[in-house]
Amino acid sequence: MASDASFDVVSKLDLQEVRNAVDQAMKEIGQRFDFKGSASRVTLEQDALLLVSDDAAKLKSVVTVLEERLVKRGISLKALDYGEVEAASGGTVRQRVALKQGVPAEGAKQMVKAIKGMKLKVQAAIQGDSVRVSGKKRDDLQAVITLLKEGDYGVPLQFENYR
Repeated sequence: MASDASFDVVSKLDLQEVRNAVDQAMKEIGQRFDFKGSASRVTLEQDALLLVSDDAAKLKSVVTVLEERLVKRGISLKALDYGEVEAASGGTVRQRVALKQGVPAEGAKQMVKAIKGMKLKVQAAIQGDSVRVSGKKRDDLQAVITLLKEGDYGVPLQFENYR
């Protein structure tokens, strides 16, 4: 019979798509009438987004524009972790939005527990910021993928290296 089949559960962001969404959001902010003359902007840093605007109401509009662009580009909003709105220089407000990548340890433990609760002949192992699931039957692996897609682990999940 064939050897074990396996796949990895990961949470990755396509940073190029995030960059494109930020560029599109900045273009829309520059063209919209309600943002004329305002200091509203979105900048992409290493692993976070920095949102700046004149006041909290405009900042909320900036968040809405950014989220629309991210969704159109296929980036899940689960990957965003919003920080506190804080006062900045020049009478503006800013908000840092962290970009989450990798499966957190607590989420990985929940996944492994859910997989073991299925009582299938599969093994789940936490490997850093991913979870490897292996088993003899591909149908069992498909059932695990279905289970994980239905669950909420706080981050967007992708399934790769399915072999």
